[in-house]
Amino acid sequence: MGDELVNTVIRARVRFDYKGIHKPGKFFFGGKSTEEVAEEMREQQVGMLRNVPLQGITIDEVDMSADVYTVFDEILNAQVAYAPVVLSITSDSLEDIIKLIAREEFRKIEILEPDSMVLTKTDIERALFKISEEFRGYRLFLERKFSSR
Repeated sequence: MGDELVNTVIRARVRFDYKGIHKPGKFFFGGKSTEEVAEEMREQQVGMLRNVPLQGITIDEVDMSADVYTVFDEILNAQVAYAPVVLSITSDSLEDIIKLIAREEFRKIEILEPDSMVLTKTDIERALFKISEEFRGYRLFLERKFSSR
């Protein structure tokens, strides 16, 4: 477009895999399988994503049709199930998408529109700053989580 910058929305598909770990029941009742825990976690998180607005992001479609899969986690020494969900989103900027991809559950992103983007020096600086902020917040979360044990 020559010297003129055109701001456009970004459409993308983002995949999250929500983790489920077996929780034994009390008194021989109520134990849930890893698959059930993963499905419950997926439903809970999708409910939050639908009901809690994210600044600059609109969720257009939620696909929870993918099957739950199980893998052996060597660190936990146990079977862990993952329940995938694919969100089709519209975002005002690349910065806003960083909030989603900085999550632990994030697995994949596919940019649907636009086919190409031109980032100015300022755009790149803002995106890198936002990534740094998200990592700092996640690191603080992990420190609090592991110091309470």
